Amino acid sequence: MDIDFRALPERWFAPNTSSPGYLYARWLFLRALGLIFFSAFYSLVFQIRGLIGPRGILPAQEYLQQVARALGSARFWYAPTVLWWSASDRTLLAVCIIGMIASLLLTLNLCPRGALVICLIGYLSFIAAAQDFAYYQSDGMLLAAGFLSLLFAPSGWRPGWGESEPPSRASRFLLIWLVFRIYFESGMAKILGHDPEWRNFTAMDHYYQNGPLPTWIAWYAQHLPHGFHVATAAFTLALELVLIFAVFLPRRSRIVLFFIITPWQIGIILTSNYAFLNYLVLILGFLLLDDKFLARFFPQRLRPAQIFAPANQVLPETLANQRGWHYHFRLWVQAIVLTWIFYATSALLIFMVSPSAPLPRYPVRVLDPYRIANQFGLFGVMTRERYEIEFQGSYDGRTWTAYPYRYKPQDVHAPPRIYAPYQPRFDWNLWFASLGNWRQNSFVLQVEQRLLAGEPDVLQLFAGNPFAGRPPEQVRVVLWQYWFSDWAEKREQGLWWRRKQIGLYAPTLGRMPDGKIEILQWPPDAPGLPEP
Repeated sequence: MDIDFRALPERWFAPNTSSPGYLYARWLFLRALGLIFFSAFYSLVFQIRGLIGPRGILPAQEYLQQVARALGSARFWYAPTVLWWSASDRTLLAVCIIGMIASLLLTLNLCPRGALVICLIGYLSFIAAAQDFAYYQSDGMLLAAGFLSLLFAPSGWRPGWGESEPPSRASRFLLIWLVFRIYFESGMAKILGHDPEWRNFTAMDHYYQNGPLPTWIAWYAQHLPHGFHVATAAFTLALELVLIFAVFLPRRSRIVLFFIITPWQIGIILTSNYAFLNYLVLILGFLLLDDKFLARFFPQRLRPAQIFAPANQVLPETLANQRGWHYHFRLWVQAIVLTWIFYATSALLIFMVSPSAPLPRYPVRVLDPYRIANQFGLFGVMTRERYEIEFQGSYDGRTWTAYPYRYKPQDVHAPPRIYAPYQPRFDWNLWFASLGNWRQNSFVLQVEQRLLAGEPDVLQLFAGNPFAGRPPEQVRVVLWQYWFSDWAEKREQGLWWRRKQIGLYAPTLGRMPDGKIEILQWPPDAPGLPEP
């Protein structure tokens, strides 16, 4: 069979007018994506100054100065952020507010491509300067989905359904490819991680208790029979390694898969506060559904006047616009960009299985700063215990008072809450820090120093300031081990948690009479976590 290579760009990267199409799925996905971007920027409004502001934990301005000294003019590629011009508190808040406005425009279907550009620039500007607070896989997922959506969304100020500009095959395929990779690479990480808990189907036995920020529903899920946990562990592997291949099968298989992964993601949302991660994976599932399936859920008066022409027939209004040089230029730009991303993401998947595969790596590395071609691997190795870090202050070194957290477990009588898609990055980072030691998480020392100085922006990251009159003279960081309470403890004592103090996590810092900060006590210098 002869292949007309000249027709390939037209077939894959031009608007796909064949039936059934994906106008409804695109409309739903982009509206939901706008809400997710809004939640991401909204959560930053209350945190960004304390995280990377001039008086925050890891000031962006100081970081960017170091990058500039190290990279010179290449700094703009490897740290793509508008904060090069200013990283003041006002600029940081402006990035968040402008991002929220653009997110709402995307949600309202007003200039969706322009809104996506602003969202991506704003969010990438934060990620590129956030240092330790930007290592989450969810950030890469959002940037990847947002960038692909630029070429998936219709153009124009008020495109409506975008009937005259349906999505191209390639743009939709790469979004589906993103869904596949999130699941399949997470499954491969579980196999390649050689964690015996996945091999023995015990990975879910303490999953609900030991996750970053569990919900109150997780408490009840944790106490379900062991058989339930075995079944969910086995189904997780089956879904991520086998069932997810249905994204490439005919429409009926894709529809069935949608009704499998959607309740699965809802269950994760209800038991775990993974910010917007599972919301994003959930809405990507909309793209498994075509217009033939979704039309029944929309009133007749809201449906497009015409959805699609017969297969391989081009709509007249589209045909009229297809012969100008600008059309072909856009077509080839999309072809190059989407092919590049497909190669980079495919290579990353191959490198998971064969790290020494003889594939060019430069096209992959050059995209690294933009987080649009990522490797995923959720829960490749399970967390076997739950540790929590607690900051405490004192005036005399004998009586210590804890700084209360907004979202992390602390009070054993307080039920865990549901607040996703809101993302408390400070609380999240402290959970990750508890899995290692203070030398691997130097930001903990920065927090201690800011608390000794009574920095308002950092104090805003906590639920309250127990030293409102004047800052403490000493600050220490204590490590606790936490467990969910059992039924009897909850019923008789109202306990949601049990906890046991392990010891110091980081050096105790004190402020001397001359204002200098000194180390008063060192923690046990042992690798990893001390054994309880």
